[in-house]
Amino acid sequence: MLMPKKLKHRKYQKGRNRKRTIETRGTFLAFGSYGLQSLENIWLTARQIEAGRKAIVGYLKRGGKVWIRVFPDKPITKKPPEVTMGGGKGDVDHYAFPLKKGRIIYEIDGVSEEMAIEALKRASYKMPVKTKIIKK
Repeated sequence: MLMPKKLKHRKYQKGRNRKRTIETRGTFLAFGSYGLQSLENIWLTARQIEAGRKAIVGYLKRGGKVWIRVFPDKPITKKPPEVTMGGGKGDVDHYAFPLKKGRIIYEIDGVSEEMAIEALKRASYKMPVKTKIIKK
């Protein structure tokens, strides 16, 4: 599973919605010819990123190259069930990537157009947001 090797701080604050809800970085294809682009904002967990990657790699069967354009480096904490208020912040439960509208999640190259589109379609079923497939 994807997780950072080292962090400056073990626990982060949530952060608030900023004025800009549309991504300005990572919105164009940089490595591959086909990509999966987000159409909504959400925190994408490391498990969801890995599930999408497995769907792509499983369909391509060692063909082509896949780039993951997002990395979960935001620690998400959670307190155990039935614990009273107080006692500090909970332990780190998982890591997430704050995904904004327009961000490229995966890129593929080195396979035919039909295979690339089908592989990205299978990955999109694993994503908790609406996505669209883009090509160069």
